[in-house]
Amino acid sequence: MKSNPHAIRQGLWLGTLGVGGQLSQRMRPDYVICWALLASLPLNLPLALMEWPQTAIKTEAWAALAYVAVCSMWLGFFAWYRGLALGGTVRVSQMQLIQPFLSMLFAIPLLGESLDAVTAGFGLAVMAVVFVGRKMSVSTPRSTFKEEGRPL
Repeated sequence: MKSNPHAIRQGLWLGTLGVGGQLSQRMRPDYVICWALLASLPLNLPLALMEWPQTAIKTEAWAALAYVAVCSMWLGFFAWYRGLALGGTVRVSQMQLIQPFLSMLFAIPLLGESLDAVTAGFGLAVMAVVFVGRKMSVSTPRSTFKEEGRPL
């Protein structure tokens, strides 16, 4: 059986989600994402080189990739792990379940997309589950991380 490098990478990424949430309780959130990226480099770099395209890549494409990598992903993870540290992994991570449905809602006025009844129904069901889950009692340990006398 041939291994799929994308499946391996996705499996490792999914496994780190819970670990990142736990680490954000003990370490500064910006340290968590930076160390995670550094730790994943030995796996991601060879896989990226294996998938390198045979044709030339336009400068605009490289600029777009750099923007998405730095602004949307890297800086976005600072806020994400900070939120996990402040609100607790269980409560905050539930909010991510709503993101695809909110993206679909924003695509209606911005991109002229349409929304069918099945998608709207699933979106409302997921939002209801998240709402109920957020109202349930969950013990959230406060972060004990302090560096240089500053609280997290």
